[in-house]
Amino acid sequence: MDGTLLGEDGQISARNHAALCAAVDAGIEVVIATGRRHSFAMRVLRPLGLPPELALISSNGTVTRTIGAIGTGNVAPIPSHLLARTQLPLPTAHWLCDHIDEFRNALVFTFDRTGADGEDSRGALVVEHLDELNASIGRWMSLNERYIEQIAPIERALEDPSNCPIQAMLCGTIERMARAEARLLEHPGVVASTLPTGRTGATMLQGTQQLTSAPFIVASQRWVRGDNVELTSGWHHNSAVSDTAEPILTLHLTEYPLRDLSILDILPANCSKGVALQTLATTRGIGPTEILAIGDNWNDISMLELAGHAVVMENAPDELKAIARARGWQIAASNRKDGVAETIERVLASRRGI
Repeated sequence: MDGTLLGEDGQISARNHAALCAAVDAGIEVVIATGRRHSFAMRVLRPLGLPPELALISSNGTVTRTIGAIGTGNVAPIPSHLLARTQLPLPTAHWLCDHIDEFRNALVFTFDRTGADGEDSRGALVVEHLDELNASIGRWMSLNERYIEQIAPIERALEDPSNCPIQAMLCGTIERMARAEARLLEHPGVVASTLPTGRTGATMLQGTQQLTSAPFIVASQRWVRGDNVELTSGWHHNSAVSDTAEPILTLHLTEYPLRDLSILDILPANCSKGVALQTLATTRGIGPTEILAIGDNWNDISMLELAGHAVVMENAPDELKAIARARGWQIAASNRKDGVAETIERVLASRRGI
């Protein structure tokens, strides 16, 4: 959504909106995949009048839900339905708190407390400290104030075995988050699904080749039916996290160089937008060659690699655009110039033989 479907004002332009509706009318299944959690994305999507069964992959792939619909007049609201969810095992979450002690003031845990109306409740976001987060992502903190619970020490939020977090997040300057990422990657079971910063094009290209090809990655996303299903994924031990190379966490990096801001999402093992999209596509009988994916940042790599047709936004990091050119992926106009609409309009025109 951010940097792709949404403009700089955080809204969907009239042209992008019209293009999404035209795709739906043409029989194309539209799926939104975002790093936002469900309720934060839903606020923007629900007023658009899109089909209530449209799937929203949120929190970088840990949760998939339908968007539902707002009730109007005599029309009753249509609830969101949970399709898939993967959670962090509590021993892994406890290990994380210990392992990144230096960065605890930039740590946020996210819990899936989304109701049938698509809304969260307080405690969906848990922090130990506020000052550092207010300084780096102040607007986001303000918008989410009613969902944020401050708990010290943060481990107290991890006492209920029936309420596992779906992800953790670290936010700060690009330099500080690079150090946090390096600290986490000291453990052999922590994998960066996005590309480490500071690499040259050839090395980065090689680094992307294994992101979605391993069969065990697909198996890690569990598909469920109905609401209120609690799942956990990722290797864990009864009391501690081992130093084994078994996967325990997956890191997803999003960078905003102009703001000197880096967001490091810490997900259950083998979770990504690409994994969630492949799971969803498989259940609906859609093959990779039938998928077109559009993205603008490093956390989109797994999704772009899965799709038979990948499109990268002009406002993406230069290194990501270099990979796109090397792979033969298309580069669309920036989010300021409705690159999503431009791409969809071109697809629809080709289907009509224009």
